Formats: sequence, C-alpha cells, structure tokens
Amino acid sequence: MDATKTKPFNIDKKLVYDAYKAVKANAGAAGVDGQSLEMFDEDLMRNLYKIWNRMSSGSYFPPPVRAVPIPKKSGGQRILGVPTVADRVAQMVVKKIVEREVEPIFLPDSYGYRPSKSALDAHRRNAQAVLAVRLCA
Repeated sequence: MDATKTKPFNIDKKLVYDAYKAVKANAGAAGVDGQSLEMFDEDLMRNLYKIWNRMSSGSYFPPPVRAVPIPKKSGGQRILGVPTVADRVAQMVVKKIVEREVEPIFLPDSYGYRPSKSALDAHRRNAQAVLAVRLCA
C-alpha cells in the first residue's frame, strides 16, 4: 500500500525535497538543537523522511527557536528567533503549499509578501499610475 494514500495530509515527498533545497540555498545558522545544514545533510534522506512523515500524518510540532540577541542601530538589542534546519524545511513546505493556493486570487497590484514582487515594484507601479493620471489631466 502506498504510504501517501494512508496519511491524512497529502504532502508530496518531492515538495519536501524542493523545500530543503530552498532552505539550503538560503543558508542560515543552527537552531536550538545545534544542527547545522552540514549536519542535517549527513543523514539527509532520513531527516527529510521524518519531516514528511510527521507533516503528512499531522503530528509535526515545531521545536523551540534559538534566541539570538541582535544589536539595534539606535542602541539596545532585539531578539531574533532562529528555527532548526528541520523546522525551516517544514515552514518552506507550508509556504509553498499556501502560495500555490492563494497566489491566483491576489489582484495584480497586490505586492505585500508575494513571490517575485517587492516594495520597489509597488513604488514603480504607483509612480506609473500617478504619471498616467497627470498625463490625462
């Protein structure tokens, strides 16, 4: 029997691997478990299987994040939470699934938190709209 048919959530194993590749490309520090990307790679298939199995069965729970103090320009510090490598992969899986579902319903002029769109793109679009209004006036 195919394991993907017996799980309550249909998560493709390739999606988990693609998510891992995206996390690896972003690099990043080890989380609270101390496991670096290099350490994660040492048993890659087992680590990815554990993520897939837990997510597709609905038993995935994220571990705590490592708190890292970051100095502020204005003085003082802020705390940055660093998730584990495995949790970053799981977060990327969710991101890819959610984006695939919601991206088609956004308006073309929506720019916040969208793939391949930025605040600079929004500014350019607004500048074009203002110029068009002025030329028509």
